[in-house]
Amino acid sequence: MKNTVSIKRNNDFRALYKRGKSSVSPVLAIYARKNKTTSNRIGITVSTKVGKAHVRNRVRRRIREAYRINETSFKKGIDMVIVARVRAAEVTFHEIEKNLLLLTEKLGLLLEVQE
Repeated sequence: MKNTVSIKRNNDFRALYKRGKSSVSPVLAIYARKNKTTSNRIGITVSTKVGKAHVRNRVRRRIREAYRINETSFKKGIDMVIVARVRAAEVTFHEIEKNLLLLTEKLGLLLEVQE
């Protein structure tokens, strides 16, 4: 992920949960808000309700890869927390990617396509 940094601090996660705009699907929930930099920051959360460690890690890897593939489609200067819901363990990679793009479009985080 070229222009993306991981969110690691609990305060950053809490600020996004509290003050960020959110959008939800049966597979993912996304909280986002603008930051004061030119790079994006992303945090991925997968609860123990999703499954055992190997299942949570698989879901986390799929979300990270879906973001990485579409990284150039996102606006710059955004903090984003992606929360995997329980159904994320049951769906394919393409469903996760589709949900990620749908939710980010709802939040207005995608660049406009120029034709």
